[in-house]
Amino acid sequence: MEYFMTLIASPEAWAALATLIVMEIVLGIDNLIFISILTNKLPEEMRPKARAIGLGGALVLRLALLGLLVVIVGLVEPVFSLFNHAFSWRDLILIAGGVFLIWKATTEIHHHVDPPEDDESTGKKAATAMGVAIMQILLLDLVFSIDSIVTAVGMTRDLPIMVIAVITAVGVMLAASGPLSRFIAANPTVVMLALGFLLMIGMVLVADGFGAHVPKGYTYAAMAFSALIEGLNMLARRARKSRQRQSA
Repeated sequence: MEYFMTLIASPEAWAALATLIVMEIVLGIDNLIFISILTNKLPEEMRPKARAIGLGGALVLRLALLGLLVVIVGLVEPVFSLFNHAFSWRDLILIAGGVFLIWKATTEIHHHVDPPEDDESTGKKAATAMGVAIMQILLLDLVFSIDSIVTAVGMTRDLPIMVIAVITAVGVMLAASGPLSRFIAANPTVVMLALGFLLMIGMVLVADGFGAHVPKGYTYAAMAFSALIEGLNMLARRARKSRQRQSA
């Protein structure tokens, strides 16, 4: 109890908590985009359940990893060297996750550019699609969770602070997942932009795994700039449609 009272009374603890919450939310953007794209392929009545399961899985994974801080810290220790570069388990996980993300984004881009003739998603096929989507979400949850927790451990070792930050961040992601998914579904051009984001994130994960660290600020700045340009395009299209209706 004395430990918790000390944390509550510490301005440093509150600053660390606020910083971690913001960091966890920002790092969760990648996960949220991936979940939105996958769940939007399901029938509309299945989407909230799939999003809840996916983000619930992310929360469970992150809390479980927090309970294994010693193991997490050990993940950054080199396990072998290749081409004068020492690889850790974290590096291998990031490379595997990045390759999967590149493959998935490329597959989805191909699907949108050249959609199959038969794209039914009802009944048994819909249930199978939901199961596959949840498995893919949980797989990427693991990659993003490890990266997130390793970053959090580098900022503070106070477990209660990290637990509160993770729970708060996942709660915010859950609240934002519905509106984000509906926005992506209502704007087809945004889907391609989001898939481009996932492709870039996959490349960044692979590069990070090979020791070529790309500052996350650069990645998110590029995403924000691209989103701003797409927003301007959407406003321009809306203005053209409004003028066409008025002149009709």
